[in-house]
Amino acid sequence: MGNESRLPGEDQLACLRELEKKILWLSAWTIHNANHLRPSRDGLKVGGHQASCASLVTVMTALYFHVLRPQDRIAVKPHASPVFHAIQYLFGNQTLEKLQDFRAMGGAQSYPSRTKDIDDVDISTGSVGLGVAMTSFVSLVQDYVRLKNLIDGDRPWGRAVALVGDAELDEGNVYEALLEGWKHDLRNTWWVIDYNRQSLDAVVTDRLFGQIDKLFDNMGWRVETLKYGKKLQAAFEKPGGGALRSWIDDCPNSLYSALVFKGGAAWRKQLQVDIGSASGVRGLLDDYDDAALHGLMSNLAGHDLETVLEAFTAAQSETPTCFITYTIKGHNLPFAGHKDNHAGLMNPDQMQLFQESMGVPPGQEWDKFAGLQQPAEKLQAYINAVPFNAEGTRRYKADYVPVPEAFPRPVGERMSTQEGFGKILADLAREDSQLASRIITTSPDVTVSTNLGGWVNRRGIFDRRGREDVFKEQKVVSAQRWALSPQGQHLELGIAENNLFTLLAALGLSHSLFGARLLPIGTLYDPFICRGLDALNYACYQDARFIVVATPSGITLAPEGGAHQSVGTPLIGMAQDGLASFEPAFVDELSAILHWGFDYLQRDGSLRSDRGTELQENEGDWQRDINGGSLYMRLSTRQLVQPERSLTARVEKQIIEGGYWLREPENGAELAIIYSGAIAPEALEAFDSIADEVPGAGLLAVTSADRLNAGWHAAEKARRAGHRNAVSAVERLLAPLAPDAGLVTVIDGHPATLEWLGAVRGHSLQALGVEHFGQSGDLPDLYRQYELDAEAIVDAAAAVLLDRLRRR
Repeated sequence: MGNESRLPGEDQLACLRELEKKILWLSAWTIHNANHLRPSRDGLKVGGHQASCASLVTVMTALYFHVLRPQDRIAVKPHASPVFHAIQYLFGNQTLEKLQDFRAMGGAQSYPSRTKDIDDVDISTGSVGLGVAMTSFVSLVQDYVRLKNLIDGDRPWGRAVALVGDAELDEGNVYEALLEGWKHDLRNTWWVIDYNRQSLDAVVTDRLFGQIDKLFDNMGWRVETLKYGKKLQAAFEKPGGGALRSWIDDCPNSLYSALVFKGGAAWRKQLQVDIGSASGVRGLLDDYDDAALHGLMSNLAGHDLETVLEAFTAAQSETPTCFITYTIKGHNLPFAGHKDNHAGLMNPDQMQLFQESMGVPPGQEWDKFAGLQQPAEKLQAYINAVPFNAEGTRRYKADYVPVPEAFPRPVGERMSTQEGFGKILADLAREDSQLASRIITTSPDVTVSTNLGGWVNRRGIFDRRGREDVFKEQKVVSAQRWALSPQGQHLELGIAENNLFTLLAALGLSHSLFGARLLPIGTLYDPFICRGLDALNYACYQDARFIVVATPSGITLAPEGGAHQSVGTPLIGMAQDGLASFEPAFVDELSAILHWGFDYLQRDGSLRSDRGTELQENEGDWQRDINGGSLYMRLSTRQLVQPERSLTARVEKQIIEGGYWLREPENGAELAIIYSGAIAPEALEAFDSIADEVPGAGLLAVTSADRLNAGWHAAEKARRAGHRNAVSAVERLLAPLAPDAGLVTVIDGHPATLEWLGAVRGHSLQALGVEHFGQSGDLPDLYRQYELDAEAIVDAAAAVLLDRLRRR
């Protein structure tokens, strides 16, 4: 695997112990500085989790300074962020200024962030449990790009490592990922559980890890429980040691934590009461004074470098491994073990005593080697030779995948956007192009019902080992010819939307994590975006690049009823940072969006587009057009009559900007009907019915309320900054209308999606949409009930025109 490491020699171990001490100091001091020494202008507590940091210092020292290799990818427990930044500071990947500004503007982030930290963050963490799950999918992506020879085959396999807070195991998405990993024969993954047995509000249930152990074992993981350090192991060999071990094994978590906080005298008293009569125990306890006894009873494996290193070094198999690592929350800090220590901070007096115990002279708090016994030159030489940092920060660049000018544009008299999407991908699947070879699709058990079947039939399902299609072998006729092999380009998931978005995050970072660019597309039912919303936000926060195709949308999925009818998802698309949201009505619009989208996924502010021209700041309405992002397309199963037309370059540009006039208004027009998505036929019918009565009215197709809105806000911001001539796309679109014109907006979704359009130029507006759960029915009934039909649009137009007359 290329990750093999040997146990350190005595000289190396001495350096590691010194670095362990320094990391504890720097992490604690970074938090103290932010809370007590940096001036506060708002009176808010800064925080920083000193206790949670302390429980992982030994584990992270062993990993970063001895065990890990450059090809490994790691997700750090969110609350151990200061430990991570301290390590990167010692490596030279983090600056003193950013440590001093921890949790301040421009400083080191509260939780490790790929996009906001300057140091070597592989996987952003913060939303509890998602970074843990992410490592499973990162490992799967590594399998994918290596088996397809998309990266250098001589590069060693890497591990995906998660440092897991034990309370994160309360998160359901962790178990969804665990099961999905078992399905996909997961390997090269470590989860190191920081079992400090304390969460935000409570001490963790004693029986929990008996079940966790079994669960991991059932999922095919190797489980290593690291409970006792070398001191305790030696004590168990002495007379009375067996009784001591049994007492510890049976001791409730809450009692153990309380005794850790109270110290050596409390340990002695409790042990004498509970097992003092057992053979050898009195003599064993007499071997230790109170301080030594406290040190002994606090010598859990997670704080014993030798024990941790032995376990990590021995784990060379590609089998996924779970290390249940016993630790003490707040180890070596004054509030170690206290049940309230999660958000606890050392006060200035406590910090002074801690500083004295660490041997750090006043004024040298940020010095990398102050207070250590080993010479600074020796420690720096050791750091310089650490394998993990041998390549510095480990971000890869990947080549641009050309997007051909000739792009599929399905034709047909009637078609839904969902159907058109399937045909576009099926056409791409027939091509032997770079673009097609880098597309990877995935879906949570709705592959067929989201029209991915044609793509999968041609490109196959990815499976590391390859499996036969039993139905084909048995000559059973099926429309699905789904070969499973390492050549496949579809990853089939179980019904868990969190897994879908976490996998998309991993696939969408392949260019940076592994140097191989993938163009991921994930499909799901639109209402179930909300199931995976935390993971979607997490993926965007990492700046992963992917396309979400959500279909079918709205109450237009009429017979299915309210649970399957989405209402608020257009607002999610508008609000989600890093995600450009579209809702086309017609297939030619969809084709133009996808064609643009494959380029948009690859932009990073420096790439050249497929046309070979440098992306300039004025190419889009706001900075995101230069830096790119992900896409969300809200599609429908409703078949619409497709317009007979050939899109001009101007209209295609407007489709991407967010809207175009399907029926151009005359200058000074007093009315415009504005629609988005599958409701187009009703908007057209209403427009035709009033065209004679309101001559010159316009019909505006909004393909992206998100991009129109973002462009408008960007133009307003630019004007406030002095750029008086800045004009957004939506302002240009509405410019022909009379200043007192009326607008009617309609969407199969929440009306607020388009309601803001009235504020662009101060127009009066009537907004139609859906605000309540849908119910089963057919389209005429539901559209009438929720005022989406042509009659409702005409009535809204009459109301807005009447209001216009009243205001004159």
